[in-house]
Amino acid sequence: MQPKPLAELTPLQQRLHTLIWQCLDLELVQSAVFYAERYLSLDSDNHDARHLYGTALLRSGQPYSSLCVVNVPKERACPGCAELKAKCYSELGQHRQAREALDETIMDPEYTRTASAWSRLVPHTFPDEATLRCRAGTSAMKGSQHDRAAQLFRESLQLNPMIWEAFEGLCALGKAPEIDQVFPQRPMPVKRTQAEDIPPAPTMPIATGAGFFTPDTNSNPNGWPHWKGGFGPPHPFRMGPPAGPRDSIATNDSSFYPENSFHQINRPIRPLPTTTHLQPPSSPAPGVPGIARPLSSADETGPVQKKLRHTGRADLTKKAGKSNEEPPPPPKKARSRAGSIMANILPGRQLQPTSRTTKTAAQTINPPPAPTRRSTRLLTGANKPTAKTTAARIRRPPTQHARTRSVESGADESDHAGPPAQSPSSPRSDSSPGPVVWTQAQEQAAQEAYDMECADFELYSLMRRFARATRALARYDCLTCLAALDELPHVHQQSPWVLAMVGKAHYERQDYAAAQRAFTAVRTLEPYRLWDMEMYSSLLWNIRNAQELSFLAQELLNINPHAPQGWLAAGNLFSLQRDRPKALTCFRRAFQLDPSCAYAYTLSGQELLDEDADRAINFFQSALRVDARHYNAWYGLGTCYMRMSKIRMAEFHFRKAVEINPKNAVLLGCLGMAVERRNDRAGGLKLFNEAVELQPDNALVRYRRAKIYIAMRRYEDAISDLEFLRNTSPEEANVVFQLAKAYRLAGDDVKALHMVAVARDIAPKSVNRIRKLLELNRDDDADNRMDEG
Repeated sequence: MQPKPLAELTPLQQRLHTLIWQCLDLELVQSAVFYAERYLSLDSDNHDARHLYGTALLRSGQPYSSLCVVNVPKERACPGCAELKAKCYSELGQHRQAREALDETIMDPEYTRTASAWSRLVPHTFPDEATLRCRAGTSAMKGSQHDRAAQLFRESLQLNPMIWEAFEGLCALGKAPEIDQVFPQRPMPVKRTQAEDIPPAPTMPIATGAGFFTPDTNSNPNGWPHWKGGFGPPHPFRMGPPAGPRDSIATNDSSFYPENSFHQINRPIRPLPTTTHLQPPSSPAPGVPGIARPLSSADETGPVQKKLRHTGRADLTKKAGKSNEEPPPPPKKARSRAGSIMANILPGRQLQPTSRTTKTAAQTINPPPAPTRRSTRLLTGANKPTAKTTAARIRRPPTQHARTRSVESGADESDHAGPPAQSPSSPRSDSSPGPVVWTQAQEQAAQEAYDMECADFELYSLMRRFARATRALARYDCLTCLAALDELPHVHQQSPWVLAMVGKAHYERQDYAAAQRAFTAVRTLEPYRLWDMEMYSSLLWNIRNAQELSFLAQELLNINPHAPQGWLAAGNLFSLQRDRPKALTCFRRAFQLDPSCAYAYTLSGQELLDEDADRAINFFQSALRVDARHYNAWYGLGTCYMRMSKIRMAEFHFRKAVEINPKNAVLLGCLGMAVERRNDRAGGLKLFNEAVELQPDNALVRYRRAKIYIAMRRYEDAISDLEFLRNTSPEEANVVFQLAKAYRLAGDDVKALHMVAVARDIAPKSVNRIRKLLELNRDDDADNRMDEG
């Protein structure tokens, strides 16, 4: 199977094709992977998209995933797939398989270079300023210079908002701007239907030789800052300029327009005389005004073929019978419409049916009132034309015009409606422009330009949705993230990147069942994926699925033993089996391979939380030095200080965790517990209410709130929460004891004794707690403190 030629791709596919190669050439690998996945999601049967996605994965250090993408059945494979397979095998050190894949390509008689294998016009180029700033921001972020990294990422996005790595970097730092600041709203593209209806330059950023796009410091079309729209001349780093008779539809290049187009470059306008008019070739008698030429259709169809010379100024002065003062002559190449207008306005002035080419320009000064319409021969008394005019007629034969209107109709229109209004956008020239002709080539160019603008608009709208979802997840606004992902087209919703985001959003909401379904779908689509698998292993640890966690750890270590994700999964497995030393060994191996892996330090601290609080604090602090927004480390520090009875320190670290992730009910519950421990029950109850509102089925939060209700003697509210917990967790002994206590303090001894009997069945060894509960009086619990049960 041969891939589609580049010319047969849709405009959106052409845009993505060029954008992916730009990212690869400028070593923006994460952006290339992101756009290549979008390209493959649009058309999974497109080999060009498959090759580009495989190339991007290979460049990002994922040879197994790249091999999985291009390893299609033989009847569906193409030479490009075999060539890329050879690269993957070579990267994995499997040289025999690489040679066999290359032999398949060599022996293929129909081998042709695929679209994704075509070399760019400039394969090696220096990066532009936006790319340099993005790289500098990445280096600053890895060096814990977070403020500097955020500034560089913002500057990179201002120069080029299509660099996805810069936007993800800002999200990781928790300083992502509003979506409308990076991706402002754009109007829908409008197709051009007439030559004079030239739309303004498109606002979609277009690639240039310096990088992706060229910033414009002079214009700001449609509210997109720092961008220069329009399709420029062909360049190796431009995103597929549309074919057509010109390079741009927004420049002043007049080669695109027809000869008589209204959009030609304006020429200098000659001054028009205000008292000139045209005379017939036969000389009128002195004192008789000249006849004005009507405004015929020839004025609108273009210039006349030949220029007529006018009568000498001396003869005109004699015929007019006026003083020797001569008026300024009219321009040689200008057609005076003002004279025609003045001639039609004067009363009694009529037009004669004379040919356009036999009229000669003349000028009169202070003409007398015009007589009734008569022949000039009757007025002059001459029955024959003069020798001078006869000779002129012999030397200049008349020229016929097919589109010349009748003089009578022109006179009627002049008397009633005046000359037709000229378009304000049409420039004045030596002659009036001809009719606009919408040729087939112009129609094709307009259609191609419109298709490209639609492709740009679709890609731009898609980027806005992905950016909104990414920013919401970085702010741990999981519901907003899921809503934004639901707005994506269905083909993109089934991609591994989107499904991984769905899994992470459900995991942060502690909806473990939905998160597991999403991560299982990711593993089905991309079985060799390493990204985001550390979160999947933590999910399996939380649901106590040791079998699946063991299988995941073995597979990840087989794919890449030098990646931290496999060692984190193995450490979670040993932690689930309560083998603490081996778990710590795996976590230590993970941050040795990747010192920027904050999650490895955090998991190490959580393993030591019950055993050595001081070492756990050191691990949590190391995690925060790598990633200051790692809220799990702040939560771990708060827990350590809480167990050390340092309430103020615990409250401080819990608040820092809540600032990063304000939608986490567990963090709010821990903060509420710390606030209540310093005798601020009202503040603690407020935090617990927020936590229950965010996650009503969270058992820990409801249990803590019930204990605060008991301490505040709000027994009915406490009983309501405890009954809810007993229905969801009937075998939980602490819930039963607290419920019996609430009934006892509320004065309902029958239900209290019933709950005591249930507690005796569930926990028969809790004899001391049962005896204290039976001895409890309402007055004795007036100053009840929160117990640790």
